[in-house]
Amino acid sequence: MPERPIRLFGDPVLKTVSTPVGEVDDRVRALVTDLLDSVRVPGRAGVAAPQIGVNLRVFSYNVDGAVGYVINPEIVELGGEPEKIDEGCLSVPENWHKTPRHPFARVRGIDLDGRPVEVSGTGVLAQALQHEVDHLDGLLYLDRLEKDERRVAMRQVRESDWF
Repeated sequence: MPERPIRLFGDPVLKTVSTPVGEVDDRVRALVTDLLDSVRVPGRAGVAAPQIGVNLRVFSYNVDGAVGYVINPEIVELGGEPEKIDEGCLSVPENWHKTPRHPFARVRGIDLDGRPVEVSGTGVLAQALQHEVDHLDGLLYLDRLEKDERRVAMRQVRESDWF
């Protein structure tokens, strides 16, 4: 399947808490395929289902050559004190801001066969795991910014060509 268009800031699906996947059926299998195709576009570290307009708890990731997905992911461990890291989002194009993220994250969920899966990492992978689970919880990285940084970010969004 081809890459799916990314929903942009302002689309209500991005601010909606995603529904857990019940039965893994053909619809969920097609969603995972679409997420994997969408995350393989160069420069992408992750794509969450809401970003392609689907309100289900699934995301894909593509970090340092590791490409995968997690269904019904939950963060089960965060390590280290949050650090402000440059972060952007496909749903908020052309905007990068210092976002507090833990340097380590561990996520658990299931795969298409219903088997438990766990993904953990540091650096960009830790950041991506936190970022994608936020999407599934109806949060954008803008919601994590400190007050002054958020004010700057929102002004940039309002002034952008895509908004």
